[in-house]
Formats: sequence, structure tokens, C-alpha cells
Amino acid sequence: MPFAGVPWEVLIILLPLAGAMACFLWPRRALPLALLTALAVSVGVAGLGWQVVTQGVKRHAVGGWGAPLGIDLYADGLSLLMLAVTAVVALAVGVYARGYFKARAARAFWPLSLFLWAALNALFLSADIFNLYVTLELLGLAAVALVALAGGAAALNGAMRYLLVGLLGSLAYLLGVALLYHGFGSLDLAILGERVEASPVVWAAMGLMSAGLLLKTALFPLHFWLPAAHASAPAPVSALLSALVVKASFYILLRLWLTAFPPTDAVVAQLLGLLGAGAVLWGGMQALRQTRLKLLVAYSTVAQLGYLFLAFPLASVMGWGGAIYLLLSHAVAKTAMFMAAGNIRRFGGHDRIADLDRVAQRLPLTIAAFGLAGVSIMGLPPSGGFIAKWLLLEAAVRTNQWWWVVVLVAGGLLTAAWVFRVIGYAFTQARVPHAPRAVPVGMEWAALAMAVTAIVLGLVAPWPLALLAVGAPFAGGAGG
Repeated sequence: MPFAGVPWEVLIILLPLAGAMACFLWPRRALPLALLTALAVSVGVAGLGWQVVTQGVKRHAVGGWGAPLGIDLYADGLSLLMLAVTAVVALAVGVYARGYFKARAARAFWPLSLFLWAALNALFLSADIFNLYVTLELLGLAAVALVALAGGAAALNGAMRYLLVGLLGSLAYLLGVALLYHGFGSLDLAILGERVEASPVVWAAMGLMSAGLLLKTALFPLHFWLPAAHASAPAPVSALLSALVVKASFYILLRLWLTAFPPTDAVVAQLLGLLGAGAVLWGGMQALRQTRLKLLVAYSTVAQLGYLFLAFPLASVMGWGGAIYLLLSHAVAKTAMFMAAGNIRRFGGHDRIADLDRVAQRLPLTIAAFGLAGVSIMGLPPSGGFIAKWLLLEAAVRTNQWWWVVVLVAGGLLTAAWVFRVIGYAFTQARVPHAPRAVPVGMEWAALAMAVTAIVLGLVAPWPLALLAVGAPFAGGAGG
């Protein structure tokens, strides 16, 4: 078959890097260069997907030097799904950003967003723990610069908080890497999985790396940096942060627990589940209290991240399919929500929920996007969020862990409360009417397309779930 031997796993890292450099060197042509790069990378992800589906796991030795001396790129079903959702979100955000940014901000956004995309692709394809650290740092630097893109004191404050928290999390992770390398003489995940045995050094490394990644994932109560970053960042940047950046650290944590770390007892899994439950309830209540739409959506991200950690005490029954499908559906749904929030802010000049002033009649596509995304985040059929939360509920019932059922139901009710609160105000007239501003049609359609994708994920669930079997990433490891 043509293109069967193309190293797509290398190209999807190099293409966005080259595109970022081109956008930086020729800023006046940044828009067509960025969109062309986005299409090329999406084609590359599709090509890699075809190879993984037809040929199985892909492993590429960079420079011809494989592990343990060199760096390997590794693609299985899990990494393929992460690459695919990254491509979908990044492409949609690119279309949306075309109408969102003015010329000056756009010249900085395009190279930074492509650099972030390259870091994400490299992270999802990395097969050793130090390369994961490098890509995580590159990802964090790009994200911090994007948060500061809006300018002003609030944006700088949010970006600096994000930077300091990211550095602290990375330092903890790097200390764990050093301990594992000193103890076992390798950085490759597969080799560590064969050599690592329970010992004080391993538990110390496991604690340090997990704590650093939990901080970067913004799991309750380590979420204090995330709302400020979202509140000050432009809407396209918030979409990238919520949909992709915080998921990258969760992906690393999952890889480590499933591959490198030794199996743990149920107490650790229950502890992570309790932290996830706290995130679901606290994030939902805080979202319900917010008076500004963007901050509401940011706190809802805290709640939705908690669901991912409910999978740890339930994985022995249901596997990790529910958590991964929740990750995918949340990524596209939350992208749609932040896009809708950006449209509403542009339309009215503010995002005060109580003063939305008949947005539903004036921006019907935007409110439809917000409502459909809310359907998925609430976990209602036939959305992707419904499939994911159904799997979690089924596992909790089968294992008689009824407390997780209570958390799942309460979280869904809290989500429904703030979704309907926003939609209710969108249909009413504000006390002080204001002159609306036009919203580009492309921005509305981009939000609606992502919301529809969140619904469609519920109708095609068997195919993505089947991809998770390629390479058997969940065959063993801690909590599995």
C-alpha cells in the first residue's frame, strides 16, 4: 500500500514545529501557514492511525538508536486516541481563532499554538520517562505564553501562577525520574516495567512523580491555579488548556501507573477516588456560584477532571475504557463551551451570566453549542459523556461501591443546575440592555461542530473503545 512505510509518528512532531517556525518568520502569512500546517498534521495523524489499526503497535527508534541508549517513539491504541482528539481540537480552535484574534495577537498565537501541538504529539508518542519530562516542560512553556497573550495584570498574574505551579510539579516529577534511573539504570517505560520492584526508592519516586502530575492536572485540592489561568486567557487558549493540556499530565500518570509502577493496594486507589469525588462536588458547587460565564466553565473543568480519578478504584472491574472515553468526550465538549463563552463575551462585551440579554435569540448557534456540550458533560444520552459515566456507574454498582454512585449522580445534578442556569438567563432580557457586536459566523459554527462531535461520540463508542485494545496498554500495572 502507498505510504505504508511513511514515518508518520516523526512527521506529526516535525510538521507543527516547522509550521510554528514559519509563522514566526513570516508573521503576515501566519494564518494560511498555520491552517495549512493544521491540515497536514491532521492527515499525518490519520496516516499513523491507519498504520496502527492495520499493522499494530508502532515503535520508531529516533536516529536508529533504540532503548535503552536512544529515544523511542511509541504508538498504540491509547496514544492514537490522544493524538486524534488533539488534532480535532487543535483544528477546530484554529478555525475559531481565525475570527477571534486581532492581527497583533494572532501573530503570537499561531506559532505558540503550533508549538504546543508539537509538544502534545511528542508527549503522547514518548516511550521513556525523561522524554516525557522534556515534552511536559515544552508544553508548559507554550501554555504559559498563551495564557499571557491577552495582556494586562490579570493575564500576567494567571500566567505567572501557572508557570510557578508548573515548575514545582515538574521538579517533583524530575526527582522521581532521577530516583528510578539511579535504581534501575533505564528510562524506558517498557524496561522499567520489567525491572521495577516494590522498594522504598520506588515508593518515593512514585509519590514524587504522582504528586507533581496531580498538581499539573489540577486535581482538587491542587486546582487553585487553574481558574485564574482560564479567567484571564483568551477563549481559544482556555479551550486548549481545558481540553488538552491538563489531560497530558493525566495521560503520563496513567502510563506510569499501568507500565512502570508496581501494583498498589486498594487504599491508594480509594484515596485517588476520594480526591476525584471532592473535585466533582467542590468544582460543581463552585461553578454554580459563579457570576461570570468563563469562570463557571473553568470550575466545571475542575469537577470533570475529578471523574477521571473515580476510575482508579473501579478499574479492576471496568478497565480504563470509561475514563478514557470521558477524557475524549470532555475534551470536545469543553472546547465547545469555551468557544461559546468567547462568542457571548464578544457579542455583549462581557460574560456576566445575569446580563446575557436574550443571547439565545441573537446567537442561536452559540447557545445550541453550549446546550449540546452541556448534554455531554451532564452525561445524558446519546452523548459520549453518557457512555463514559454509564461505564463508571456500572462498575460502581457491580462492586457494591455505592458511594461512587452517589458522587456520580450528585455531580450530574450539579452540572445540570449550572447548565440550565446559563441557558435560562440566555433567554431573558437583561435589566440594562446593551448594543451587541457581530460575531463571525465561523466562530459560531466551530463551537457547534465541536458540540455535535461530543454527541456523535456517544453513537460511535464501540470503535474508539476497540482501538484501546491495540497494544494492550491496560493489560497490567497498578490499579489495572
